[in-house]
Amino acid sequence: MQLVEVIASSENLEKLPAIVASLKIEKYWPAGGTAKLAVYHLLVEEEKIQELLDALQGILGPDGNIVLITPEAVLPHNAPSEEELKKSSQKTTREELYEEVEKGARLGSNFLLLVALSTVVASIGMIKDNVAVVIGAMVIAPLLGPNIALALSTALGDSKLLWTAAKSNIAGLGLAIVIAICEGYFWPVSFESHELLARTDVGLDSIVLALASGAAAALSLTTGLSSVLVGVMVAVALLPPAAALGLMLGSGQMDLAIGAGLLLSVNIACVNLSAKLVFIFKGIKPRTWLSSEKARESSTVYLLIWIISLGVLTAIILAMKKG
Repeated sequence: MQLVEVIASSENLEKLPAIVASLKIEKYWPAGGTAKLAVYHLLVEEEKIQELLDALQGILGPDGNIVLITPEAVLPHNAPSEEELKKSSQKTTREELYEEVEKGARLGSNFLLLVALSTVVASIGMIKDNVAVVIGAMVIAPLLGPNIALALSTALGDSKLLWTAAKSNIAGLGLAIVIAICEGYFWPVSFESHELLARTDVGLDSIVLALASGAAAALSLTTGLSSVLVGVMVAVALLPPAAALGLMLGSGQMDLAIGAGLLLSVNIACVNLSAKLVFIFKGIKPRTWLSSEKARESSTVYLLIWIISLGVLTAIILAMKKG
């Protein structure tokens, strides 16, 4: 259950009873307001939230607001039926999902500082062959957010989110590689480190891992299980290949740098492709028809880009293995 607070002018809320009746929402009540604005509260089942939000956004007007409040508990607790359990597989609304993903895609001082710190930690961990330090760097690295945002932006036809995610992705990866190049140039790199050499070797298992991790990241967001992202960040490992690429470039090991760059490219392509497929499967789409048309076009282009990219990368991997 969720508590929905609706704030709008009384005139715009004249259709609220009809919306409530059509969705069979039994519990809603006025909650005060002012001379110009009325406030209503609705206690709504999770499977009806998205449909309610879509309907409300059509009547609110420019001064209206909707606030979603998730209570810790609702009593009495009634066990959901089997049909309700099936309907509630997607717990996160489009708006909540957008808010969560957009935060992770913002390019700011905190984002860049986290990238810089996690790159230093990952580089030292790989040089020292310390797996615990490398895992710690994966957890604090914010590079997964912009890639998930790229997939969501095309699902919603949101060009603003697309460019925000693209800029954050380029800036984050670029900063990580530059810092690692400096470390590789000034710091003696051990080429006996398993953790470092593992990020220069890419195979078909790397593709499967990245696809599964990207899908898990998107699925955890759409079902409201964002805590799972910590494990996903560790698995997908976007930062260590970027750091390994920089270390190898800084130390002049071009052959190994190519392997690290290939692994990084595979991870990026797989995360974006699998996340996009999950958003399609979960029915994440815009509210209006016009935005849906725009999203359909951008989604087609987006899928083609990553499918072709992954196909080319797979061909390169197979060719390298045979050679």
